Amino acid sequence: MALKNPYNLTLLLGGIGASLLTLNPIPALIALGGEAIWLLHAPDSKFLRKTVWDPQYEHEMKQQALRVRAAKLAYLPYDEQERVGRLLERHYEIDHLAEQNPSFTGDLLRSEIGKTQKLVDAFVEMAITVSRYDAYLNRVDLNVLERDREKWRARVKSEKFTEQERDIAAKNLTIIERRLEKLREVRQYLNVAKGQLDLIENSFQLIADQIVTMQSPAQLSGQLDELIDGVESIRQTAVDTERILNTLEA
Repeated sequence: MALKNPYNLTLLLGGIGASLLTLNPIPALIALGGEAIWLLHAPDSKFLRKTVWDPQYEHEMKQQALRVRAAKLAYLPYDEQERVGRLLERHYEIDHLAEQNPSFTGDLLRSEIGKTQKLVDAFVEMAITVSRYDAYLNRVDLNVLERDREKWRARVKSEKFTEQERDIAAKNLTIIERRLEKLREVRQYLNVAKGQLDLIENSFQLIADQIVTMQSPAQLSGQLDELIDGVESIRQTAVDTERILNTLEA
């Protein structure tokens, strides 16, 4: 940032350019010497960190996060993209109202608002996972699986088939039953994850309604921490569910 600062580049290139135009090395030497001193001391300056480097770095990180989020949202159906858009609007509203509340100041405000950002990112991640799992389950015809299960079950019990045929039927029956069990687990995860998405949405709406009259960031912190705990729990469950889905798709 110190090197790419436009004022720094203007002075550096100006000194070098002056030397080239006048065929005098002194302006270039002065510019390069000043540049060396600048690069040695400017990055560690507490004043510059507070007023220039940190805000610039924070801005760049926000822009990067927005680009990453936009890329992720491209995988969502249009109605889900709109849903995320509404949550983002609520998130910005909470930020704005928190800044206006005199009880929310300084580091406490940044800490709690950081949690809302974390929840928005988790919401997007969870919405993408739910959409993908939903799409997979919609491609699976449970009625066909149920019929196959009854077919193999009947064959296992029937005396019309040889022992070898019944043995193969039993193996097919076991596989079908395992698939149905795994699909139920995926469906269970989806139900929980969809409920958590609704909870985040409703909680953001409640926080936006409450935040104007909150007397302490601790009131906001408790609600946000509870939501984050719920998201982390579902994220752990998603790891197992992903493993199940990979098994089903294999």
